[in-house]
Amino acid sequence: MARIRKIEIENFRCIKVLSWLPSSGINCLIGSGDSGKSSILDAIDFCLGARRNIQFTDADFHLLNVEVPISISVTLGELDDGLKNLDTYGMYVRGFDTQSGTIEDEPENDTETVLTMRLTIASDLEPLWSLVSERAEAQGLVRNLSWGDRVRLAPTRIGAMADYHLGWQRSSVLNRLSDERADTSAALAKAARDARAAFGDDVQGQLGETLDIVTATAKELGIPIGENIKAMLDAHSVSFSGGAISLHDKEGIPLRGLGIGSRRLLIAGLQRKAAVQSSVILIDELEHGLEPHRIIRLLGSLGAKETPPPLQVFMTTHSPVALRELDGNQLFVTRSAADRLDVLTVGAADDIQSTIRLYPDAFLAPSVIVCEGASEVGLVRGLDQYRTTKNGLEAITAQGTALVDCGGGDTDRPFKRASVFRALGYRVAVVRDDDKKPAADVEATFIAGGGKVVAWRDGRALEDELFLSLTDDGVDQLLDRAVELHGEGLVNDHIKSASQNAKDLNSIQVQAVFGNRITPEDRAILGKAARTKRAGWFKSVTWMEDVARDIVGPDLDNADAGFRALVEEVFAWAGDAGE
Repeated sequence: MARIRKIEIENFRCIKVLSWLPSSGINCLIGSGDSGKSSILDAIDFCLGARRNIQFTDADFHLLNVEVPISISVTLGELDDGLKNLDTYGMYVRGFDTQSGTIEDEPENDTETVLTMRLTIASDLEPLWSLVSERAEAQGLVRNLSWGDRVRLAPTRIGAMADYHLGWQRSSVLNRLSDERADTSAALAKAARDARAAFGDDVQGQLGETLDIVTATAKELGIPIGENIKAMLDAHSVSFSGGAISLHDKEGIPLRGLGIGSRRLLIAGLQRKAAVQSSVILIDELEHGLEPHRIIRLLGSLGAKETPPPLQVFMTTHSPVALRELDGNQLFVTRSAADRLDVLTVGAADDIQSTIRLYPDAFLAPSVIVCEGASEVGLVRGLDQYRTTKNGLEAITAQGTALVDCGGGDTDRPFKRASVFRALGYRVAVVRDDDKKPAADVEATFIAGGGKVVAWRDGRALEDELFLSLTDDGVDQLLDRAVELHGEGLVNDHIKSASQNAKDLNSIQVQAVFGNRITPEDRAILGKAARTKRAGWFKSVTWMEDVARDIVGPDLDNADAGFRALVEEVFAWAGDAGE
């Protein structure tokens, strides 16, 4: 069945201009709030939906500019023979070049035959649907799709309020499952006078195939509606029409009484069964009402893992679970610019796909801090907790910043991770150690591309900075915390190894007590000992987070000014996210 090849939107809500070539399968839109994701779904729905009229207001015009008409054009490919019928639509078929994404007004042998539907709303707020053709326009011809074709092509919209799909309403998914139709006029009148259940007995034979498909689909998706579901009169309906028939479970309870998640999951499953009739489905906030395991089941039902894709799906989500389950080529980031809205494919290269799997939540934030290791992640998290609790400052998460842990290793790895986000328009900063430096050209390229780098000073790792920068009291607390976490024996061995047996735990503690200070030499030894390979004193997110909140944060005002400036630089960058 038809698939959307191109979407063009002008002057609609937050979208000044958009031109997008979606994929033929899953199109999952991600991005910050108010970046146009839902407006894209609405635009598709308004343009292709089987509606005779829609209520628009001035607020639907970009920046309330009603002098410029709203224009929404959707180009459809993979047309069936009826839509390519030259007698019916010959003046309106066009050619789509799948390689370049360009549309020719006259179809050629090496292009796909397509139709373009356009919805226009001028200042009078009256919607006008028409097929696009320069040839027809030159001859003064204007026409729309036939109503029957519009009904066939209309996408299925699954929102929070999609109960009508669980009844035989006009354009509901149940009417697309089969050609069965119930003759309701006489039966409904009798049932309204006599008994609601009487009609249920009469109609089972007429809708048996549809009911069997619903039962099987619900069972596949793990939705507990029982066997032998029925089509009965809806007690809430007052219309003697097909809309008065809805699905009920074996106890006669309407299926619209299921939870939001179960209703959405069932409707999506039924749409899969009805794909031969309509293959485009729209889902806003995919995760709404669904637990993680049912999000995964829903994506499977929509064909997320299948080739070729059975449905063309346009969805929005803020769920890391959904991102982790999808391929990078199924994810699209919306990016607003001054004169347009861009939709960027995340992509499925190895670096990108692994980043999605490990840090899906970072793709849902506008700003990302890529940390060289777990220690840096813990430091920022702990200091953020201290700042928000003690100083009443806004958390970086509230400012739209996510943290990514690169896991140490290759010194260029943080920039490889950061480049994934940077290429997609995210604000990105890298926080790194300086004991091993990255390739100069790699870091320079990242900075030239708009990235931010905060590096510890003078060849130091984070542990060096802490022991060299905090006050004597702060260093004492760090040493006590290390002993608390790992025991005196291990800490002592690390100090002896780092100093080549010139120092041990006891000698440093004695010097601190009787010398009334910790010498720079001892601080350097402690920093080296603390970052012992594979056995660092604070090398986990939790350990460093606690250290940062309990020790570093309270000591920071009195610590070395250079270290304090670096920390403040990180949080100042996060605070600039909205500017």
